[in-house]
Amino acid sequence: MKSLIITIGIFLTSFSMFAQEQLYFNPLYVPHTDTTLVFTPKDYSMASGKKYPVMYLLHDYGATYRQWSTIINVQKYADAYGFIVVCPDGLKDSWYINSPRKQMSKFEDFFFKDLYPAIKQKYRVEDEQIFITGICSGGHGALSLFAKRPELFKAAGSSGGVVDLSVEATNASLQNILGSGESDVLRKFSVINNVGKLAASQKEIIFDCGTEDVNYEANNDFRRRCDELKVKATYISQPGKHDKAYWQKSIKVQFDFFKRIVRDI
Repeated sequence: MKSLIITIGIFLTSFSMFAQEQLYFNPLYVPHTDTTLVFTPKDYSMASGKKYPVMYLLHDYGATYRQWSTIINVQKYADAYGFIVVCPDGLKDSWYINSPRKQMSKFEDFFFKDLYPAIKQKYRVEDEQIFITGICSGGHGALSLFAKRPELFKAAGSSGGVVDLSVEATNASLQNILGSGESDVLRKFSVINNVGKLAASQKEIIFDCGTEDVNYEANNDFRRRCDELKVKATYISQPGKHDKAYWQKSIKVQFDFFKRIVRDI
């Protein structure tokens, strides 16, 4: 995979030494080098023949690949659930899509052509057990990438996701990617208007939103559309804001959900 240029091993010390790797990718589809953190479970190096499920965690817009490490102890999650956890950089304002107006803002191409195959090549991945979820714009990104290539994933999720991009029509970062907020463009890229693709996949998704989140009503609308098209969706509405405290409790529920799917095989 030609775009993967550097791998640096980082070691975390607590009760023992666990490996965490930082991967760098050449900017073939995005404006600058993408950095990705990869956390492997504590038994990864000892179980030489074992393959592992993979969880992609996408961050919020304006943040970086480090955001998830400020919300949860990602290594502990990798250890507890037995997942390889991958935290890519959404380059602050990529919104995890292929921009129709910026040639070097093609995160979707980066994900499917660079990152996804590189992770499968470098790590012992259980091919049929690959999951993706995220928060805010990362939640939209996770469901959008899943809708584009559902055959590559087992299931997907979103927490406080911007499932309807029209909610962020005046957001400067979104305008930078899509243009000046034209409604037809927002509709085209919004996952809420691509529910049919989720239904066609016949695969499960999970999404949640706090009742005090700015995206709450849009997520309720998204649930109704999922119900209409009989998407295999689990929707959780609970008290909470669009903040770290909410995501800390919601992500555990999502990991439990994905782990259940792995066990059910």
